[in-house]
Amino acid sequence: MGQETIDLVAFDERHLDGAVLLSRETGWPHRREDWAMVLALSHGFVALQGDVVVGTAMLTPFGDDCATVNMVIVAASMRGRGLGRKLMDAALQACGARECRLTATADGLPLYEKLGFSATHEIRQHQGIVTPLPADAAQDALKLDWAGPESFPAVAALDLQALGMDRRPLLRLLTEAGRMVIHREAGRIVGYAAMRRFGRGEVIGPVVANTLDQAQSLLSFLIASRPGAFLRVDTAEWQQLSPWLSAHGLVSVGGGIAMRRNVIGTRPLGPAKPFALASQALG
Repeated sequence: MGQETIDLVAFDERHLDGAVLLSRETGWPHRREDWAMVLALSHGFVALQGDVVVGTAMLTPFGDDCATVNMVIVAASMRGRGLGRKLMDAALQACGARECRLTATADGLPLYEKLGFSATHEIRQHQGIVTPLPADAAQDALKLDWAGPESFPAVAALDLQALGMDRRPLLRLLTEAGRMVIHREAGRIVGYAAMRRFGRGEVIGPVVANTLDQAQSLLSFLIASRPGAFLRVDTAEWQQLSPWLSAHGLVSVGGGIAMRRNVIGTRPLGPAKPFALASQALG
């Protein structure tokens, strides 16, 4: 059947089951709930061959200045026909004048470069069954605690400082889907980390902090709360974190290349920075 029989339509809940099958074919671990979370934040596009989902792309806006393109998948039987380009064109049109970010696979890199994206850094994915931590490594009771609703404004402000984009809708979904821990110093929130169900187990991220020690404390707190669990962490700070994560049972299993296009958005203000991503899709 030719490409002329393919329709490009808006992604809605009717397409979730087909999207799950497509991502499984690609080897991605996403559950229906994981797709639904991205859809709740995004403008989605689906390529249909009859009623069958053969391609997807999402554009997730974060405020007026920035967005991410993610979940770009084309069925194996449809590759090489320009469908990936059509999906990307739809996503970039929805992006408008915003700065656009994505995490590229090796297969997608040539297309993204043709569309004006430039590589910025490497993302490494760590996962595995966590090694139990010593009891005294779990937390400093004076600094680390589970976040409550009252912490949300400070967490959102810290996240904006670290990434330079307004991710409040994402942060609200993370608090609903999982749990969040905060790091305080002198009574002020200086770091946070979230954990939620994802794929084969759970993912820790984002992790935002001022220092590596703070980030490791946040990670230790969450790892200690899930002994024997299968966890995943995606990090751009792999030169600092990879040996530490591997020592705790989360081995490196690949990753991707972070890329940007139309870089005009607000720059991160610091000193806080992201030590782990919410996901490779959402940054």
